[in-house]
Amino acid sequence: MKDSNLLKNYQKFKSKNIALIGHMGSGKSTMGKLIAKKLKLKHFDSDQLIENNTRKTINQIFDTEGELGFRIIEEKIILKFRNKKNIVLTLGGGSILSTKIRDLLKNEYITLFLDVDISTLIKRLKKSSRRPLLVNVNIEKKIKELDAIRRQYYLLADITLKNCE
Repeated sequence: MKDSNLLKNYQKFKSKNIALIGHMGSGKSTMGKLIAKKLKLKHFDSDQLIENNTRKTINQIFDTEGELGFRIIEEKIILKFRNKKNIVLTLGGGSILSTKIRDLLKNEYITLFLDVDISTLIKRLKKSSRRPLLVNVNIEKKIKELDAIRRQYYLLADITLKNCE
């Protein structure tokens, strides 16, 4: 999409914020920063917000609270963005599992799903130590499992962008 098209299309939805969704490693944070800069909006990354609010890394939260505890913290922090204006929000891959977060996105955001094929995700993630769901597991199998659960929600996005290498 050309820059002028991005700006023109965004003008149609000016009253809504933008949220980027997709699997870990899909490029949401990078793309979110670029979009925010281009549209002169403020960018927020949910994982960074969680770490700043809890003063713990995502891995530390998973170690002490487990995935369920992490999801509760994640939901509380993301829901604080209800009624915010002129922002780009990048969400963690599993945040879309929350009904409350999906409702927030539906009502207040234009959602962009960064769709990356599984083989590309595996290449990007196989050396990552910052992904607690990928510790001591078969990464390919785990990504496929997550995709089987999450893709139905990702596909509800307003716009799907194929994000290739």
